[in-house]
Amino acid sequence: MSKILSARDLGFLLYEWLDVESLTERERFKEHSRETFDSFLQVSEQLATRKFAPHNAANDQNEPQFDGEKVTLIPEVKEALDAFAETGMVVATMDEEAGGMQLPSCVQRACFMWFQAANIGTASYPLLTTAAANLLDAHASEELRETFLPPIAEGRYSGIMCLSEPDVGSSLGDVTTRGVRQDDGSYRVFGTKMWISGGEHDLNENIVALVLARYEGGPQGVRGLSLYLVPKYLVNPDGSLGERNAITLVGVNHKMGWRGTVNTVLQFGDDKRQPGGRPGAVGYLVGEEGGGLAAMFHMMNDARIGVGAGAAALGYTAYLHALEYARERTQGRSRNSKPNDPMVPIIEHADVRRMLLASKSYVEGAVALVLYAARVLDDEATAATPEERAQATLLLDVLTPMVKHWPSQYGMVANDHAIQVHGGYGYTREFPVEQFFRDQRLNPIHEGTTGIQGRDLLGRKVAMQDGAGLTLLLSKIRDTTSRAAGSHPQWASSLDALCERFETVTRELHGVGDPDVTQANSTVYLEALGHTVVAWLWLDMALATEGKDGDFYEGKRLAAQYFFAYELPKVPPMLDLLATKSRMLVDLDDRVL
Repeated sequence: MSKILSARDLGFLLYEWLDVESLTERERFKEHSRETFDSFLQVSEQLATRKFAPHNAANDQNEPQFDGEKVTLIPEVKEALDAFAETGMVVATMDEEAGGMQLPSCVQRACFMWFQAANIGTASYPLLTTAAANLLDAHASEELRETFLPPIAEGRYSGIMCLSEPDVGSSLGDVTTRGVRQDDGSYRVFGTKMWISGGEHDLNENIVALVLARYEGGPQGVRGLSLYLVPKYLVNPDGSLGERNAITLVGVNHKMGWRGTVNTVLQFGDDKRQPGGRPGAVGYLVGEEGGGLAAMFHMMNDARIGVGAGAAALGYTAYLHALEYARERTQGRSRNSKPNDPMVPIIEHADVRRMLLASKSYVEGAVALVLYAARVLDDEATAATPEERAQATLLLDVLTPMVKHWPSQYGMVANDHAIQVHGGYGYTREFPVEQFFRDQRLNPIHEGTTGIQGRDLLGRKVAMQDGAGLTLLLSKIRDTTSRAAGSHPQWASSLDALCERFETVTRELHGVGDPDVTQANSTVYLEALGHTVVAWLWLDMALATEGKDGDFYEGKRLAAQYFFAYELPKVPPMLDLLATKSRMLVDLDDRVL
């Protein structure tokens, strides 16, 4: 059995729960079948096992090297990414005309989690490239798509996202990097970008930077932002590479995890290597002037779901390592044992079982949440009617903050449990769970911190269209509870009661009329709704196991039982707190901290 991910679990989620085979009845996916889906999944497992997992520790121990001009990575990274590109997975979900395979998003997401679980550092490069390709396909001009998408699809170009600046983290309205329009219709981009994953390396021919910058003459705030494609090397009309663009690698950041992913500071504009420098980095407008943030959200939301998937994958592989260790490691004896009796595997101890069962409920619930969201994305693109597609968009908007946050938060708890199960050994570098934990710790931060996801959910997503998004989500939960009323009445009743409370509490928090109070309570709201959504998915999965025997299905039902017994009861006290509309965090005097 693999310790990277569970092929059996992915099969259950895709075929027995989400019914992805039914997608092949839709025009976009008619050339596919369960056989083609299984082929992609099997190739992903094999490639992740042979090419990604073996250098995960080496990637962590041998960080990218910066010699003052260029960055060098261990050779295994390029070997793995070249093999990945050969599968066509970089743009697997895109149109065949654009070099894609029109693979459903939920299948692609399941495939890619194999690589994220095997080696999150190496997997980050195609994660960003895929998100960049999807953005260009949706928002770029035909000329830009024709120039840049084919080499991206072939793995010759990679893509990166440039948002933050040294003095501007997530406050994008304060971005100072600027784009200046030229007479030929191109732009010159000036400014410094920080925390840029994949910003410089020798893995492929070219790097396509998608840069958020302020357009000349535009208003202050986010309405003055445009999006520019700025390639590392300029591209000639015949597709060959031209001269190096005015992008300077200023430095490399060193993180506690994801050490295999080079993280950079990039200077756009002054090329320090050329006498006199070049006046600005050549860039090309993507979309409309002033529409930069809206276009960039296409990539950001893609990346946020990708981060949630990576968090679920890291938690899952840690759980599988801990499970195997607990079955093999002997220590202690049962309460009725005699002193000379052999020691027992630690999985027989109740607290170890607690940690393993909790971890199982977290990581399998997290993967379910990610794949459910990806299945909704398929509906957004291919559902039969415009109304159904609009409903999918609305539901996905509400789910995305939770898909990013919940696996990041509770995948990390599973990583913590994995170290605890290993005991002192888990805290050493001789066992991989130590690295898994460090890698996981980044996920609550990047692509929008927990606080940002909370503000997005409570401040915007559940309130949009007069609360239509929350109403839709709660209706989905109630659809499941109505089906479960006979077989799981207590679980269904608990969720129904929480749905009513969320309607009331959400209305009251927005009824305060003070955005500061709403914002101050948003993280607790995110936590409460995320836990409720995962409980709903566990109930729905439990229904999918009905009438099925075997250890796998019993394990699913036991994990659902754990979540409802140990985790869902945490939600009502959070709602009690939210109902007070607390001003504590608004009114406190920070001098007392």
